[in-house]
Amino acid sequence: MEFQITGTIGDYILGAKLGEGPLSTVWKAEHRTTAQVVALKQVHLSRLTPKLKKCLECEMTFLSSVNHPNIIRLLHFFKAEGCVFLVLEFCAGGNLASYIKHHGRVQECMARRFMSQLGAGLEVLNSHCIIHRDLKPANILLSSVESEAVLKIADFGLSRSRTSRPDGSAGMVCGSPLYMAPEILQFQQYDEKVDMWSIGTILFELLNGYPPFHGRTNVQVEPWIQANEPFMLINSRFSIPSLLISAAAEYQVMYMPSIFSVHPSSIGA
Repeated sequence: MEFQITGTIGDYILGAKLGEGPLSTVWKAEHRTTAQVVALKQVHLSRLTPKLKKCLECEMTFLSSVNHPNIIRLLHFFKAEGCVFLVLEFCAGGNLASYIKHHGRVQECMARRFMSQLGAGLEVLNSHCIIHRDLKPANILLSSVESEAVLKIADFGLSRSRTSRPDGSAGMVCGSPLYMAPEILQFQQYDEKVDMWSIGTILFELLNGYPPFHGRTNVQVEPWIQANEPFMLINSRFSIPSLLISAAAEYQVMYMPSIFSVHPSSIGA
């Protein structure tokens, strides 16, 4: 497909808009001289609160320090026109939300492969003391359109380092309600276990073709979570604990039981 030019910024020619939110816009872009195709994330600094600026710093610091197949790669970044531009690897396969919408529910063998890759990515986050806080299908990218595409955890715009507080916890309410852990919805302090809850909801969606909860707001979603019925249903239809444990055992991902727990504080760390 021919590259459609929509503008220029720095050393890059802007192409199609890949996504847009209240704080940032992501473009498909091409380097002027090398013709390398990248994803250019434009973050509007004027729209960021002090807390969100810290999240941006966390995103840039973390992504600059890692090079892992299951984490989106940051090539470099620059400032221009009151914005920070993150130059990221381009993933031709789009995001997991679009994949599920197009393919519907996946077979257990595919879910196992995807969970193994997400488990490897989470191990990297844990080793760097990072809480993503917005894991959902839309923030997981596929490297290509091929059947053996690799999943990459992306969009760390709400991420936080556990080292920023003595107890390693966080308290800001953020994320997407359908994928947010109960302790976030209930305005409680939380830790990295919230990312495991989000992975559980993603697993449910992979195996069923739709998310486990309904509602657009925290108030609408919380009763579904407290009932815990979706995870009881999925546990009866699929061998989920064994599927997850076998898929992630290679990477020794911590807190696997918190996928199914509404009260993760009761789980031994």
